[in-house]
Amino acid sequence: MSIPRRYFLQGLWAMPLTAGLSACGFQLRSVGDYPFKTLYANFAINSPLGVELRRNLLGTGRIDVWSEPAQMLKADAILDILSEERQQVVVGINALGQVRELQLRLRVRFRLRTPDGVIWIDAVELAQQRDLSFTETAALSKEIEQGMLYRDMQTDIVQQIMRRLAMVKPPSKAPLVPAPKP
Repeated sequence: MSIPRRYFLQGLWAMPLTAGLSACGFQLRSVGDYPFKTLYANFAINSPLGVELRRNLLGTGRIDVWSEPAQMLKADAILDILSEERQQVVVGINALGQVRELQLRLRVRFRLRTPDGVIWIDAVELAQQRDLSFTETAALSKEIEQGMLYRDMQTDIVQQIMRRLAMVKPPSKAPLVPAPKP
């Protein structure tokens, strides 16, 4: 088969594939369109979750993140991290009573509101969990693996928060029109 004919046949094969991808609604992930330009960060900015969340918010290039209490009333929205809880639960032990398997859990509760108290996102709890096998002989490496799993769960939760912030629709401020009298 000649080279030009091979390219032609490959092009014919690729056209239905690209048409199928475009017809299914496939779209690359893009930066969200947020209904606020300034966000007051009402969470610990030096916590691992706070650092990653702040970095992602600033990385959009569309949001100014404020953390000074004096700026809270001037912000368009306030993001409250209500709780962040990390847990280790033993789910498996051997015949000698030694831990064989752990379950790592990360739960984060947050809400989004305006300085006036209007709730845009009511209190939501996001949770992630990962299983971790455990052996006493490799305790140090399992501790490192545990840290990596917590960072992975934290990244997933931050991405979920970012998607929810991008999807928020502030309540419309339609003027009140009196009902017509019969």
